[in-house]
Amino acid sequence: MSDTFSYQEAFSRNLGWVTPAEQSVLRNKRIAIAGMGGVGGIHLLTLARLGVGAFHVADFDQFDLANFNRQAGAAMSTLGQPKVDVLAAMARDINPKLALTRFPNGVHEDNLAAFLDGVDLYVDGLDFFAFAARQATFAACARLRVPAVTAAPLGMGTAVLTFLPGRMTFEDYFCWGQRSDTEKALRFLVGLAPAGLHRAYLMDPSSINLAQRRGPSTIMACQLCAGAAATEALKILLGRGPVLAAPHGWQFDAYRNRLVRTWRPGGNRHPLQRLAMLMAKRGLPGGRP
Repeated sequence: MSDTFSYQEAFSRNLGWVTPAEQSVLRNKRIAIAGMGGVGGIHLLTLARLGVGAFHVADFDQFDLANFNRQAGAAMSTLGQPKVDVLAAMARDINPKLALTRFPNGVHEDNLAAFLDGVDLYVDGLDFFAFAARQATFAACARLRVPAVTAAPLGMGTAVLTFLPGRMTFEDYFCWGQRSDTEKALRFLVGLAPAGLHRAYLMDPSSINLAQRRGPSTIMACQLCAGAAATEALKILLGRGPVLAAPHGWQFDAYRNRLVRTWRPGGNRHPLQRLAMLMAKRGLPGGRP
């Protein structure tokens, strides 16, 4: 079947929103995505359909039933299979000529150099609670001057932060340092979405417990994340349009029909952020936001 594949024809309907020259640029770009679960898998498929020609993808996990509500590769036919293998096959089914390198042990200090080698952009798809991997990956992006985008699935919407070379870093914004995982979770959630649009319609607050590393999710949020992150990726890779870099961010909530842009100079050091974290700690058991 790959003999009948034509890149130009497969992605011809992108033209108009991008020029033929820009489509050629996307074909020659390489994106790294860590995590092939809820958002990461949909990131890969969305960017593959955009015509991006090369990827580094990482994940150590396998699909199980708890993934069915939101993960693109989760199905009865893939139960127990490695996520990175399933999503790589799905992406190659879209573009058989993809240059795709798998990292089946996930990302860690020993393989980050290879994972980010030659990439033009990093898109974050790690599990919310993958603190060590996320902290190391974003630190490496800052060191290697690799742009990085994270789009968080919150409620039925997405919160987006972009970190550009020479600008505010992930660590500068979230202020994780050597804090406990529970504290990192709180700082990550409050920092991702200062507007907190999703909190108004959470029906059961007990479903979120940062200390126990659990929380609810929706497929709508994951799909919105992929659209938002891919659009940021397009602008960064093509050098087109404004990119709101941290400490600027934005949150869109489809349930509430609201879009809010946020600006937090100093990130979680900002007085409003410090107040939000204090209220979360005091108001809800277990550090629930």
